[in-house]
Amino acid sequence: MSSLSSIWYTRCPAPTPLSIAHQLGWIDRQFESSGVVVRSIRDSKDPVVRQSHFTHALDYSFRQGGNIPPIWAHSRGRETRIVGITTTDEFQAIIALPSSGITTGSDLKGRRLGVPRKPDEKIVDFQRATALKGIVSALSLEGLIHTDVELVYLDSAEANLIERGNAAFLGLKRRYPYGDELLALARGDIDAFFVKGAEGIVLANQIGAVVVSEFGFHPDAKVRINNGTPRPLTVDDRFLDEHFDLITDLVQTIGEVAAWAEANPGDAVRFIANEIGVGEDAVWAANGPDAHKHLTLSLDADQIAAFDHFKNFLLEWGFIPADFNVSAWIDSRPLEAANRRAAA
Repeated sequence: MSSLSSIWYTRCPAPTPLSIAHQLGWIDRQFESSGVVVRSIRDSKDPVVRQSHFTHALDYSFRQGGNIPPIWAHSRGRETRIVGITTTDEFQAIIALPSSGITTGSDLKGRRLGVPRKPDEKIVDFQRATALKGIVSALSLEGLIHTDVELVYLDSAEANLIERGNAAFLGLKRRYPYGDELLALARGDIDAFFVKGAEGIVLANQIGAVVVSEFGFHPDAKVRINNGTPRPLTVDDRFLDEHFDLITDLVQTIGEVAAWAEANPGDAVRFIANEIGVGEDAVWAANGPDAHKHLTLSLDADQIAAFDHFKNFLLEWGFIPADFNVSAWIDSRPLEAANRRAAA
């Protein structure tokens, strides 16, 4: 086993126990006790390092957030493992302006739905994949398919991978989503588009949108599954093989967030809001009154089945280059070891 002086981690601006564990200082403290420095991929000035947020290319790294990038990276041959999954359902909807006359999902037939696209993107175009899955889910509830509507692709030259603190962000941490769709809607180029999460609910409120179809809490997991539902905790194989105990420590630390959040709901939602960059009321609205109760790290059969369904969607739509076995991607040993420790 090699000695380890530093590791890399990354997280998405989303409700994850990893984000809360980081903000509480638990992650740094856990690894400091082993003499290991934790470095943030997203905060790096090196674009090659930052790209690992999507490619998972760095050895000795871990990640929790949207599932499209890790699915894409694994499909391309990157050897990683899922060691835990969090399912925090969120607002997902198709929205339109009141003047469109679109009030229900069935009204979408024959209408123009905007889809963001980055034609020059070298990494997976996760925003396009997310929007398409949302549109397909909404249409399926009405017995419609994507050919029943006109998909209008809205091309942007801005890369997904931009330094945090970039001057174009006007002092904010990142670019908020749905700008291209909003402009296209205002120009009259599209009739409706997909939004999700706290940012999506804020935007829908801001423009007085009609929520045409809302399915973020639909009982069928195949309808709800998207980039943000569920969110995997992934590690590279080398890190897991060489430092199993450190990964078990990590899983245990992140796993302890669930009980902390249930005991401290206000603080948990404040941390989530801080991570996303929205008000706390937007988190409560988008994730529901039990938002703080859905931060458990687990590996349930229904979560794994949901991943398999979404992987197949990404394969069918050409977002990933090759098929793979989702069950073989899961490694339950660290979670089982962490649970044994907790029980003891």
